[in-house]
Amino acid sequence: MSNGKDARTTDNPAQVSLKESLDDCMEALDLFLNNRFTECMERLKPRMHDSMYHALIYASVLEMQAMMTFEHDDITNAGATMKRAQEVCQRFRRKSPGLVRFPGDSVTEGKYHFLRSSFMLKCVLLNANSRELLSPSSRELHTHIQSQEAVFGPSHLHLEGGVAFGIGAFNLTLSLFPVRILKLLEFAGFSGDKDYGLSQLVSGATAVNLRSMLCALLLLCYHTFLTFILGTGEGEVTEAEKVLAPFRLRYPKGAIFLFFAGRTEEMKGNIDKAVCLFEDGCKAQQEWKQFHHMCYWELLWCFTYKQMWKMAYFYADLLTKESRWSQAMYVYMKAACLSMLCKEESRPFGEDEVELFRRVPSLKQKIAGKSPPTEKFAIRKARRYRAASPIRLPVPVLEMMYMWNGFTMIRKCPELTEGMMQTLVEAERTLADAPVNEYSVDDYCVIQLLKGLCLQNQGRLPAAEECFNNVYRRTNYKDYSMESRTQFRVHAALAKLKVNPAEQEDMTRL
Repeated sequence: MSNGKDARTTDNPAQVSLKESLDDCMEALDLFLNNRFTECMERLKPRMHDSMYHALIYASVLEMQAMMTFEHDDITNAGATMKRAQEVCQRFRRKSPGLVRFPGDSVTEGKYHFLRSSFMLKCVLLNANSRELLSPSSRELHTHIQSQEAVFGPSHLHLEGGVAFGIGAFNLTLSLFPVRILKLLEFAGFSGDKDYGLSQLVSGATAVNLRSMLCALLLLCYHTFLTFILGTGEGEVTEAEKVLAPFRLRYPKGAIFLFFAGRTEEMKGNIDKAVCLFEDGCKAQQEWKQFHHMCYWELLWCFTYKQMWKMAYFYADLLTKESRWSQAMYVYMKAACLSMLCKEESRPFGEDEVELFRRVPSLKQKIAGKSPPTEKFAIRKARRYRAASPIRLPVPVLEMMYMWNGFTMIRKCPELTEGMMQTLVEAERTLADAPVNEYSVDDYCVIQLLKGLCLQNQGRLPAAEECFNNVYRRTNYKDYSMESRTQFRVHAALAKLKVNPAEQEDMTRL
């Protein structure tokens, strides 16, 4: 909460001490995590021109908002604010290179904080493909503060949190790459240690410092999303709950933490409980509707697992009306949900799935000059509906569910897995009765793959293997949709089996 001090604005950075800046920013973050987003921004804005931490946090919040709204003006404003924040950091340099002055603070401690804040801003400003993003700043700073030359000032805990975040994020990110990419990075002198990266992030998240939230959010994203999208799909529920527990106690109505609480319940197979938490996340605040969109996306999938197609359609429809993130994907999901209904069943709002599928290609967007792989996949699938009498996709929602590793979500829900199996058996019967066409092999393979996943969930491994072999024998796959994501998943599976790197590279070429 606010300490009642009047925020001061000045062009002289000497008027704001390091400790005062950090304390004020901690209170602003507390407002943010309590869903008081406007108050947080109002707290930070007056000092964003004379305090590098106010500038950093204010710019970071704007960047987060821009990422969620995907509005051009928000993105432009956030980028400009990030550049101004970097300029604020540069003003703290003395004429003697690298030294920073804060009244009453150790010069060395000020220098450490300048380096850390400056590096974090560069990471946001630089293109992700730039080699400068792989700067050793965090490693060198980490090594130095562990040495006997390091000076431990009153704000050292915040510095350690920043270094832990930088080192942890760097190692964890690199560890996700497939072997062939890692070899190139190692040749350039970089390597990623997943366990070390996770330990650094845990260290940063469990201490009370300015970066504890960032460390916690990165850990939660890794355990509940990255391991699903780029990994084998099991996730790390126990680890996620450990990170989440103290934040849930301190911020019981915090929208961010309600969202991740819902996600962990979803991973555990407690779909109804997850639905309640996502709904609570929407009710918790109305300032940033973008948090609602994250919940809508998860609710779409929760109702997909339950095969409640009209409810899943409802949340896809809300996303098409409120979110700019991926209109092609949202419209595709609306069409896919409707296509799962019986022909005789009425469609909400009188919409027609064929017309919706036909709209998908026109909604393609480009980010940094490239279309997102998920949109490319949806567009390729929707193209078959261009024909006057289109050949329908057999189970488009379940195919997309597999792409997001959704079948692992229902592994602990026998009744949901059995429901999916019955849907697939019916689709298989319909396909067998239909005339052979140009899509018959593709449709057969999709159904066999998804049946194999259901059988695997049921512990019927020989039958599952037979389904997978039916797919593998059909064709020699190359240049297929989502190939990069498949490579990441193969890497994660082989790493889990502890296959050595040389063998991993050979196997990922198959």
